[in-house]
This record gives sequence, structure tokens and C-alpha cells, in this order.
Amino acid sequence: MSATPAQVAAIAANYLPVREGWLDRRKEPILEPELPVVDPHHHLWDRPGWRYLFDDLRNDTGSGHNIVATVFIQARSMYRATGPVEMRPVGETEFVNGIAAMSASDAYGKTKVCAGIVGHADLTLGSRVEAVLAAHSRAGGDRFRGIRHITAWDADSSICNPAYVTPPGLLADKRFREGFAVLGRLGLSFDAWLYHPQIDDLADLARAFPDTRIVLNHVGGPLGIGAYAGRRQEVFPRWVASIKALAAHENVHVKLGGLGMRIGGFGFHEQAEPPSSETLAATWRPYIETCIEAFGPAHAMFESNFPVDKGSYSYPMFWNACKLLTKSASAAEKADLFAGTATRFYRL
Repeated sequence: MSATPAQVAAIAANYLPVREGWLDRRKEPILEPELPVVDPHHHLWDRPGWRYLFDDLRNDTGSGHNIVATVFIQARSMYRATGPVEMRPVGETEFVNGIAAMSASDAYGKTKVCAGIVGHADLTLGSRVEAVLAAHSRAGGDRFRGIRHITAWDADSSICNPAYVTPPGLLADKRFREGFAVLGRLGLSFDAWLYHPQIDDLADLARAFPDTRIVLNHVGGPLGIGAYAGRRQEVFPRWVASIKALAAHENVHVKLGGLGMRIGGFGFHEQAEPPSSETLAATWRPYIETCIEAFGPAHAMFESNFPVDKGSYSYPMFWNACKLLTKSASAAEKADLFAGTATRFYRL
């Protein structure tokens, strides 16, 4: 189903525009260029005014860091135009698996693009979601790993993405949990995208399903705009407490990234010059260090969240910042944070 022009405009306003000329004004030497990196969170799409497909991703992953593999995360891209509504997201997995097959041919560089695929299935279908998951598995072959059903919601609707209209309390919904139970039974993982006031709800879900692997996206979405603007000193302690409580559940991992989105309110895109890796590292340090301390390197993984975060900084700058943040980490800890944890979680 195609979006109306008004919907397209609203969705576009939710993302920061990518300005290649602005990004190109910041160049730095690549830090630790030999360190193997798995990027466990990126998207591919072709939207009005914004295309980010295989060649665009290859340009980023080939910009200096040693990106050995990537994981695609659902993005409402290339859905089937017809057929049962619940089956239409399978089109995205079909599309991405084709890209992965191109990459696996070794004709397009060393990076194994989309080595893992995370699609979307509506868990509120309850047990009926099993047929959708089976279709994803057929479409993705041995690359399909799990789903993301976005549950991000806040009382301030200006914060929310109009592409994903989510009711409050979805993680506790009976039908949602009935569908969630199917994931564990099939050995599939769940990518959780929500905002920081909802992290405790995710902890409750993790407690109820201790055998289902869950990964929290974007350090749990600490909000810094709308009703949360100018309240970082108030928000941060609440976020810390929720992160520590969530980390107590062994089945939960965390992705370290996503802090370039507009919802964080960091305003990198508002500066005359793009941020340096030192600026990014200094800004993110409280969030990244809290997550690594709470979850441990074996349950944490750096993620680019490209092209969404590309409105705030370039791909080389992001990974340089991550390497600055782990200057004092051991070789084993770096191996986990940059590749090992993602490889294990997504069974690459």
C-alpha cells in the first residue's frame, strides 16, 4: 500500500537529511584499520527522495574500516504490493536475500553484506504469525535470523515515527506475547526498538520468555526532544536504572549506536561542521560505558544504524568514535564489541 504525499512528507520529517557535501568536510585517518568489524544494524531502501541500496552501503562499508559482514534490519522496504497484508513484509526478505547473494559471490568486495537478515512480522497475529515466519525463512534461506516489531511509543506524538503507528503497552499485550512465544519455539531472535521509558516493559517481556534471544536497539532510545528537551539530567539516571535492570536478564543483548537520530536531541546536524570522532566519543561516553558495564562486552555490539544516523556523521567517523571509546579495552573485549557478539547473536 503506497503512502500518501502527506504521509511521505511526515515520514521524511522524522529523519535527518543526509548531506554528503557537509559530511565530506570532515576527514580523519582510520583508526585500527585491521580490526574486524561486523555491522549488525543497517537498512536498505528506495524511498521518495532517499535511496540507500547496495552500492550506497558498499561505499560506506568500503570507506576504510575492516567491515567483514553486516546484518540487515527491517525498514519497511520492498514489501509485496499484493497478497495477504500479513505476508507483504516477506517481500523485504526476498529483496535483501538477493542483495546478500550478490555479495556472497565475491564480485563486490570482501564485506559479506546482509549475512544476517532481520525482517518484520506482526506479532499481534498471535500464533498465526508462524506462517509468516515460515515464509520469511523460505525467502531468506539460511540468512533469516529473526524479526523486529517496532513498539516505540510515547505520549508526546511529535516524537513518534508516523511510519510506525504503535499503541501503548504493546509489549504486554496478550496477542503480541502469543506471537512472541512462536519466536522462541522456532529459534528466532527479537530486535527491540522502543524509547527509554519503555525499557522496563522489555525487561518484563525478557523475564517472561527467558529462552528467547532479545537485542535492545540503539541503547534503548534515550529521548532528548519534544517533552524531553532540556531534561537530559533528569532522563539519564532513569535510563541508567532501566538499562541495569534489563541487563540482569541473560537472554538480552544491547546494540551500541543509534545516537545520531533526531530523537536523541544531540544536534550534531545543526553544527556548521560535521562532528569529529573525538566529539562523538565524548558525547556518547556516558551511554556507551554504562551499557558495556551493565551488559558486558559479550552481550554488547556496536552498530552503525545507517543510513538513519548518516544525517549526523559519516560512516568512518562513527567507527573511529567507537574505537576511541574502547581505547582501554582488552583485545578480547574489542573482539566481542566489534564483531564477536554480533556474530554469535545472529549466528553468522
